[in-house]
Amino acid sequence: MPDMPAVGTKAPDFELPSSTGETLKLSKLAKSGPVVLYFYPKADTPGCTTQACSIRDQHADFEKLNATVLGVSPDPINKVEKFATKRELNFPLLADEDHAVCDTYGVWVEKSMYGKKYMGAARATFIIAKGGKIAAVFEKVKPKEHTEQVLASLGEL
Repeated sequence: MPDMPAVGTKAPDFELPSSTGETLKLSKLAKSGPVVLYFYPKADTPGCTTQACSIRDQHADFEKLNATVLGVSPDPINKVEKFATKRELNFPLLADEDHAVCDTYGVWVEKSMYGKKYMGAARATFIIAKGGKIAAVFEKVKPKEHTEQVLASLGEL
């Protein structure tokens, strides 16, 4: 598994289906302003819901900073769409069903729950500056603190 891309390196480009019905390409979005690319383990679970709803509730703050927010999980597109609709999310969620993008960003990791080991997406966030370079990396983020940390970092760009 590759390491996470480092600050200052070019963000690996990708194209994924989104909850909005479009296929989104990172390099195209990064031309107009910073992109907040956050990876979450599974749609509609407690931590992921807390994280997504926090971003939804403070979306105007991201817009003021001209930032595009994208949530990525290894869920199939129908689960991502259902989660976005149920929680009335005002930003796109992307379906990385084959976890290729998770692999590329170094967030597809071995996890353990109740002694059982399995592979899954780690909770991590990348801020990609306008033009496509990684400006910040947040590993092992806590869902309740995530939005404030990211907004503070965006404000410093």
